[in-house]
Formats: sequence, structure tokens, C-alpha cells
Amino acid sequence: MLFINPRSGGGRAGRARLAEVAREHDIEPVVLEPGDDLGALAEDAAADGADVLGMAGGDGSLAVVASIASAHGIPFVCVPAGTRNHFARDLGLDPDDLVGALDAFTDALEASIDLGDVNGRPFLNNVSLGVYGTAVQRDSYRDAKARTLFETAAEALGPSAALPGVRLVDDLGVVHTDPAVILVSNNPYAPRRPARTGMRPVLDSGWLGVLVLSRPGGPPRRPGHVWTARSLNVTASDAVTAGLDGEAVRLDPTVHFAIRPRALRVRVARAV
Repeated sequence: MLFINPRSGGGRAGRARLAEVAREHDIEPVVLEPGDDLGALAEDAAADGADVLGMAGGDGSLAVVASIASAHGIPFVCVPAGTRNHFARDLGLDPDDLVGALDAFTDALEASIDLGDVNGRPFLNNVSLGVYGTAVQRDSYRDAKARTLFETAAEALGPSAALPGVRLVDDLGVVHTDPAVILVSNNPYAPRRPARTGMRPVLDSGWLGVLVLSRPGGPPRRPGHVWTARSLNVTASDAVTAGLDGEAVRLDPTVHFAIRPRALRVRVARAV
């Protein structure tokens, strides 16, 4: 079964006639309507015996269906119908070939990859706290994620704190308080753009990637730090707004991150 968000990517799925082509491949398409509960629809499909769940949409929608596929042990197929298609790129998919991605339902290679977890909620790409929304709009974001975050925070924040009352301890035992940016990713991002489309060299390392950027004007310290971890605890004085795979969410003041090793079965077309 393939769920299709017709609004993602400015209507890319419709322009590719994705629902019609899916039917020609004996794949049952479900085109989402305003007000549909994607999670409930995917849960019903899994309970009714779907053997593969796919999603054509942005990273937030992909995460919803992938989490349900993981819970039921069902393979997941990503169709890159979003705007930036971060996860699709990291899988090695051609972000411009929606129809070709459908071959993963039939002539496929399958692998098991990790999922990130924040307070029991899985994520495919990353969870961000602090200055993020401005950064991701920049053209430089995909090529130089860390640098773009650093530069955006320096320009936008000045001496003010983005995450008041937030505290975490890094891998060296250094305590970070009131940082400007916390970015926790499902597997680490490459320090430089690799010679392929994605930014994460692997998706099955069993490690979280963590980036913390200190706020400008704070105590003298290194401006930021990047490390890997199996788990991470962040505490705050109040609930915090976060971006989970690009979608805005509210998290409890105690935030626990963990990695779920090889928790998701993914299929990609054999030709990829």
C-alpha cells in the first residue's frame, strides 16, 4: 500500500501521475485528503495485512508511516515526493524519480536501518531544538549543515538565549547550558558533503549524531561541539518546541534521545 500526500513538494505526486502508475504496478494507492489521520490509516493498513507500506511525501509524513511499519515488522518504501527529500537522498534515491522508486515494491533490495527515538517517538532524520527554521531555508544547508546552523544562529540570536533553562552534558563531560542549537540525528552527518546525494554516510551505525551550538555572547567557550552517542538526555525548565523530521512538535521538559538499531526494514529499487 502506498500513501500519497498530493500537497507535498508543490504537487509533485500529481504531476508524476503517481497514483495511476501505482495501480498499474498492482500497488494500492491511498491519496490523502485534508483532515485524514495518516497514522491511523497506516495502522489500519498494517492491521489488515499489508505486506509493504510506502509513503510519497515529505520527511514528516515518511516518519509517520515508517514508524508504523517498524512497529509491525513490515518493510517500508520511500517515494521522494517532498521538497527537500532528505531521507530519500540519504537512502541513495534519485529525488527526481518518483515513478522509479515504485520498483521497490516488487524488484527490491532490502536492508535494516536505524531509527532515532525521542521520548518514545521514532524519527528518521533528526530532531532540532533552537535556531533551525531559518537555517533550513538557506541553499547552503544541505552542503554545509553545521556551518549554516552556526552562521544563522550568530546572525539571528545576538546575545539572547534560544533555549533558556536547557542543560545537557557532552561526551567530554562538559555541561552546556542555554545553547542556541541542539541537533540530534539518526546516525551522524558527514563533516563534508560526500560523493553522493545524501549527507549521512550510513544509516545503520547504531549511533546518534549530536551537534550543540553555544549562544553568541555567552561565557568564553568553543562555539560548538559535535559527537556521537547511543543516548542523550536534555533537561529544560519548561516544555520545548522542536522540529522532528521537519515537523513542529512540543516535547516534555525532560527529553531522552536514543537509537533503535536496525529497527526499520527498508526496500529500495534494485536499480538504485
